[in-house]
Amino acid sequence: MAVEKKWALILGASSGFGEAAALAFARHGFNIFGVHLDRRATLPNVERILGEIRAAGVEAKYFNVNAADHEKRAEVIRGMSETLGESPAGKVAVVLHSLAFGTLKPFLAQDLADRVSPAQMEMTLDVMANSLVYWIQDVDQAGFLVEGAHIFAMTSAGGHRIWPSYGAVSAAKAALESHCRQLAVELSPRRIAVNAIQAGVTDTPALRKIPGNAEMIERVLAIHPAGRLTTPQDVASCLVALARPETAWMTGNVIRVDGTEDLLG
Repeated sequence: MAVEKKWALILGASSGFGEAAALAFARHGFNIFGVHLDRRATLPNVERILGEIRAAGVEAKYFNVNAADHEKRAEVIRGMSETLGESPAGKVAVVLHSLAFGTLKPFLAQDLADRVSPAQMEMTLDVMANSLVYWIQDVDQAGFLVEGAHIFAMTSAGGHRIWPSYGAVSAAKAALESHCRQLAVELSPRRIAVNAIQAGVTDTPALRKIPGNAEMIERVLAIHPAGRLTTPQDVASCLVALARPETAWMTGNVIRVDGTEDLLG
């Protein structure tokens, strides 16, 4: 059961896994800090999410900024500090890194414009992997993390499997898992758990941007014993179940939430 006035910080809080997690944690008594990047056309969806969070009887504060921008991250930290104040109960018990923005180009192509560039490779790793480290550095420096807190980062089977045009994202997922292991060791003395969550193929806006996504969906539906894809709600329910102070000793793992999908190849 969530402790009153505990907060969850969701990076990528306006769609997919981040949206589902924000709503699930809100329904279990967590106040929500959400970081998202939306233009005017998608802001109504953000307002809907905020309405559902507040309807659960908790507080919500969303920041519409680029989560990978260092200056914007500092702005969010200042905003969180203003909200949390000096209250010992006003701390962050959960951090979810669910940022999905990267280059989907092959490494090799006849036309140079069609292959991944150094800038695109660096951007993909920075957003989808390295930003986790920078956020945890700043959240920790600000003194927001409580003992028994949980840090989760969304990875995928793409971290160890090959899919056309997924090379830069695959590298980012592998790096993200490595960052989770390092953070887990450094935070273990304070009983703060860090785990990567490997979701199965899930029909999210991020998946729909991957070339060949229809074939990915078709393949999973053909082999999965349950005959369905993973849903954001499947993942969110597991996050809530895992995010208890008593489970802080379970750390440094890649935890599959896919109903056995990855076992089947």
